[in-house]
Amino acid sequence: MAPIRLGMVGGGNDAFIGAVHRIASRIDGEYQLVAGALSSTPERAKASGEALGLAPDRIYGDFREMAIRENRIKDGIQAVAIVTPNHVHYPAAREFLKRGIHVICDKPLTSTLPDARKLVKLADESDALFVLTHNYTGYPMVRQAREMVAKGELGTLRVVQVEYPQDWLTEAEEQTGANKQSEWRTDPERSGAGGSTGDIGTHAFNLASFVTGLELETLSADLQSFVTGRRVDDNGHVMLRFKGGARGMLWCSQVAPGNENALKLRVYGEKGGLEWSQEDPNYLWYTPFGEPKRLLTRSGSGARDVANRVSRTPGGHPEGYLEGFANIYSEAARAIRAKLAGEEIPADVVFPSVQDGLTGVSFVDACVRSSARDAAWVKLA
Repeated sequence: MAPIRLGMVGGGNDAFIGAVHRIASRIDGEYQLVAGALSSTPERAKASGEALGLAPDRIYGDFREMAIRENRIKDGIQAVAIVTPNHVHYPAAREFLKRGIHVICDKPLTSTLPDARKLVKLADESDALFVLTHNYTGYPMVRQAREMVAKGELGTLRVVQVEYPQDWLTEAEEQTGANKQSEWRTDPERSGAGGSTGDIGTHAFNLASFVTGLELETLSADLQSFVTGRRVDDNGHVMLRFKGGARGMLWCSQVAPGNENALKLRVYGEKGGLEWSQEDPNYLWYTPFGEPKRLLTRSGSGARDVANRVSRTPGGHPEGYLEGFANIYSEAARAIRAKLAGEEIPADVVFPSVQDGLTGVSFVDACVRSSARDAAWVKLA
């Protein structure tokens, strides 16, 4: 079949995540980028579009102009990737959803909880799909861990520990003017009220929720802004109470020297435990209680069908960040093709939804409220 015609909002020259989305969309040949509103100014948008080889009449100065024209022309885009700073997610997604164009949006869903709720309503009312790129849910061994939990191989869950430390904001990087990413990610007007909680804490929380299937009941958060003058948190410790009795701890930090992207998950139940690390993603440690620890490998003898389905290379050839991201795009492509054909979306298609996004923004909101009340226990709003 012909590739899905893809547009992109944001992700122009020097934008890290836009390049990642473009690579991920191409890995399995499912998409072709044909249009874009790639920057916040018409001049930069034009330069970025030209650099990517887009036709001049498919390079747009703003996302609304793009949504209107692409909806009218023959062979207009069928899906759009939104890879802007957080505060643009809602207004951009709104323009495409109301015109029936499928949306693939970077996380978090929005910068504010009211916008997240409005976006959920819009997505529910639209015929278009909404896909949120919590890319760590695309890793093969994460899919396997989820299945093992769902099948009861760990028994009743008791303890969940997840952490995501980085060190790239250990100093006041945003005050140097040398790093575009640090400038908007530490600006509450663009990133939202949560700093590390919104940027990487949402990834950690989503991963824990995806694998365990647990629903959060209350949380207690202690957030810090260690760097002088920083207006959002750069470190957070969060205690979690889940429905059914399980307990959890989440740590997110962008001021932890020696850590690059050290996302880790540990899940313990009455029958055993699982451990997974994003920096060594092809392996899953499984320990049945009272038995030796077992190393399960992607594509190895311990791999399940759910892992093999989203693997591309033989065991021993590492797959990682880009391939996990590509799995979200490929799952979205299967769903989009089913919608275009008027068919049911295959039951095994898995991708984070707009509702997952709302839960993530609610998590950040609850963390900020709890920390402002000296780590009081709060519910998600």
